[in-house]
Amino acid sequence: MKTDGRTALDTAAPITARALKVEGAFEFTPRVHGDERGIFLSPLQGEEFTRAVGHPMPVVQTNYNRSARGVLRGVHFTTTPPGQAKYVHCARGRAMDFVIDLRLGSPTFGVWDTVAMDTESFHAVYLPVGVGHAFLALEDDTVMSYLVSSPYRPGLEQSLDPFDPALALPWPKRLPLTRSERDTHAVKLAEAQARGMLPRYEDCLAVTDTYR
Repeated sequence: MKTDGRTALDTAAPITARALKVEGAFEFTPRVHGDERGIFLSPLQGEEFTRAVGHPMPVVQTNYNRSARGVLRGVHFTTTPPGQAKYVHCARGRAMDFVIDLRLGSPTFGVWDTVAMDTESFHAVYLPVGVGHAFLALEDDTVMSYLVSSPYRPGLEQSLDPFDPALALPWPKRLPLTRSERDTHAVKLAEAQARGMLPRYEDCLAVTDTYR
């Protein structure tokens, strides 16, 4: 990781953006500054974020969770409107992070992508309004930090079955998994659609337009 007293990423651009397979979702990789004292980095950089995504990231709440190895959280999304955008990074440990397009009418509806989250690559992920999120902790004491665009409201939080064959998410087969009771009994994608739980793409875009 270090070269001549500095991290290997120290000469990179301030932060780089990569569009994910889900329309409107991005992976960001910040520049890392390192010396004999340790490292410093900025997981979110507003100007570069706006340049890549096309609008700023409104932050009204910061969320933090710590998970043991094998803890699976998700697939989670928020009823839209009001919806919720997320900016997620791993502050400790290692995780598989997934973004899943649940927006009815989206050009990438049903598409997912995954990003390796750890404290070596320092990737961060932006999930636009209406996009589902899940992650699997691969080490004990894995810490995930979220910046979100709306406050937590329990009655608006929704969950889908991460093992739904319609999603076909590639979870490891040999790692014992731990889930919450809510996630264990979450509905499948088709049932969520039949119940009217899934967000509409046009509603998600309307919420996002208020960020501009």
